[in-house]
Amino acid sequence: MNKCVGTTEAASLLGISSRRLRQLLDKGRVRGAYKSGKFWIIPLFNHLPQITKGNRGPKGKWRTSRTTALAKINVNRNHIGSNMKKGPEDRKPVISVKRKGTNLYGNEVEILGPCKIVYQPDNPLDCGARLWIETFSDIHFVGGSFPASS
Repeated sequence: MNKCVGTTEAASLLGISSRRLRQLLDKGRVRGAYKSGKFWIIPLFNHLPQITKGNRGPKGKWRTSRTTALAKINVNRNHIGSNMKKGPEDRKPVISVKRKGTNLYGNEVEILGPCKIVYQPDNPLDCGARLWIETFSDIHFVGGSFPASS
């Protein structure tokens, strides 16, 4: 069964305003959407709502495919192991966030939106990670972050 979302999340996935999405819903242009009470239930097909073509006006500007991940989050198991033998002041941060060629470390990360966990043992990241989290919205470190160290 497909996952279903509400109007706010569906609009965010499509990159349009929730008002525009409600207009499309009222015209019956969102595939499989139905109203339950006063709420719209919108099914996802390949992680996105499907919009049918209209008869008039310019071509729609909503997303037709999922955006690429903004960041990849990896937990460094080597740092976890080495931290077991060290005092609190000597411990290395264990969470690595890779974004647009930068690499930041920290101990706690908050993900502010949709994400997915990826396991690819045959196609690891450049750092060797085979399991990571991809985020499609912004993230921030709780308690600060540290630049990549050599």
